[in-house]
Amino acid sequence: MAEPDALEPEGGEEQELYEHHRIVCDPGQTLVRLDKFLFDRLANTSRNRIQVAARAGNVRVNDRPAKPSQKVKPGDVISIVLPYPQREVELQPEDIPLRILHEDEHVVVIDKPAGLVVHPGHGNWTGTLVNALLFHFGRLPAVPGAEIPRPGLVHRLDKDTSGVMVVGKNEEALTHLARQFFERTSDRRYQALVWGDFPEDEGVIDAHIGRSPKDRTVQYVFPEGEQGKPAVTRWRVLERFRYVTLVECKLETGRTHQIRVHMQWTGHPLFNDAAYGGDRVLKGTTFTKYRQFVENCFDLLPRQALHARTLEFDHPATGVRMRFESPLPADMEAVLAKWRTYTGARPLEEAGEEGLNA
Repeated sequence: MAEPDALEPEGGEEQELYEHHRIVCDPGQTLVRLDKFLFDRLANTSRNRIQVAARAGNVRVNDRPAKPSQKVKPGDVISIVLPYPQREVELQPEDIPLRILHEDEHVVVIDKPAGLVVHPGHGNWTGTLVNALLFHFGRLPAVPGAEIPRPGLVHRLDKDTSGVMVVGKNEEALTHLARQFFERTSDRRYQALVWGDFPEDEGVIDAHIGRSPKDRTVQYVFPEGEQGKPAVTRWRVLERFRYVTLVECKLETGRTHQIRVHMQWTGHPLFNDAAYGGDRVLKGTTFTKYRQFVENCFDLLPRQALHARTLEFDHPATGVRMRFESPLPADMEAVLAKWRTYTGARPLEEAGEEGLNA
């Protein structure tokens, strides 16, 4: 029997875009072509779709890439990664400017600004990245999600998260990229401004994440692992500002809102992250001027301070390792500059300020 297992691509903000099937062949299995075997057993899957997945290395027999023509034998363990079946949703091209970091016939790498919704959904049926992609690049391979199609996408960023994204321009590229995100061979790093300071310079957060039992719009940490899915975030300090800290985060798993909820759980919510309690003064002094300073920073950065800084992956056609970097956007740079000025002018040992949870 096929055992579907929903996959969540790398990045922390991604929803489940792919399904994983694992099939163990019966002892009495007759010799048959692999693509026919899978076509007969998987619903809503064409033979061509299976062959495309196999060419991209997304079909494996006994943990080895397999060709569509390979014969299935008794006891073989077969795994396949596929996009979810598409639902009928009409998407309209829209002339929305894009900042393109790289483009060739297989992939396009973009620098997504904060405030841009990635794909259409409830409340955001127009004005999304998908609408822009359809305008600039025409028809893209359909990678549907649980509810609506997401042409070209193998991962996503939340509306108010900025940074690097890769888009597949043909089905082979898309499927190849999907395998990399699933197996974590791609490398994606974020920069985040979080509340508080750390006694260490780096660390690892290992705690299950799932939907909050009280609020389905946010995620929740289940530290005992009794619920949710495994999630691991590696972090290191880049710059300290006494009351807030700039950190780099590398994800070993790609759960929704992973960085945001993991940092909140450790007592370091992202700066101005309203969903996870970072949009108020959590560390600092009782001085009114300090509180006004923080409010001014919130005005400069009216979103969570999270940016997808770098992305590495193997090119789906050439196999060459590629690395792309997005500079910090102006709103994050402006807030960092203010914190540098503030903490540089008021060293902790000289200020004599009364701290609040500092």
